[in-house]
Amino acid sequence: MAVRIRMKKMGRTHRPFFRICAADSRSPRDGRVIEELGTYDPMVADNDAQVSLDRERVAYWLSVGAQPSEKVAILINKYGPEGTRVKENDEARSKFGQPKTPAMVAAGAAPAPAAKPAVKKEEPKAEEPAAEEPAEGESPKPEAPVEEKPAE
Repeated sequence: MAVRIRMKKMGRTHRPFFRICAADSRSPRDGRVIEELGTYDPMVADNDAQVSLDRERVAYWLSVGAQPSEKVAILINKYGPEGTRVKENDEARSKFGQPKTPAMVAAGAAPAPAAKPAVKKEEPKAEEPAAEEPAEGESPKPEAPVEEKPAE
């Protein structure tokens, strides 16, 4: 069975609301699903409140070969299993002394002190090996002569 992670449309006219679900790719958009993985509410003003995902289950379905739809792939990259958007927001909050979010508390992350970015030191480059030379007794392969035909 080909499983896709896609959105199931809920809500009403002019007020869309979606459930992010794992479903058989042959089932209809709003049909039967295997598992509901989260929600997406595009009408919420706060971008961080628009999406809620069960990150563990999303990671599981991706690991067993489920293919996300285009929009769900964007949402997973933004809020996905690694929670990149959530981590960025938590780091920004910690820099400005705002309280930790539940995601930070769950991860056990302490607020990072504001520090200067580390200066990268240039490492000496290793010498690149020269082009392969033919072994003793072998001669380099000459290129075949190209004959040009006169223009007619």
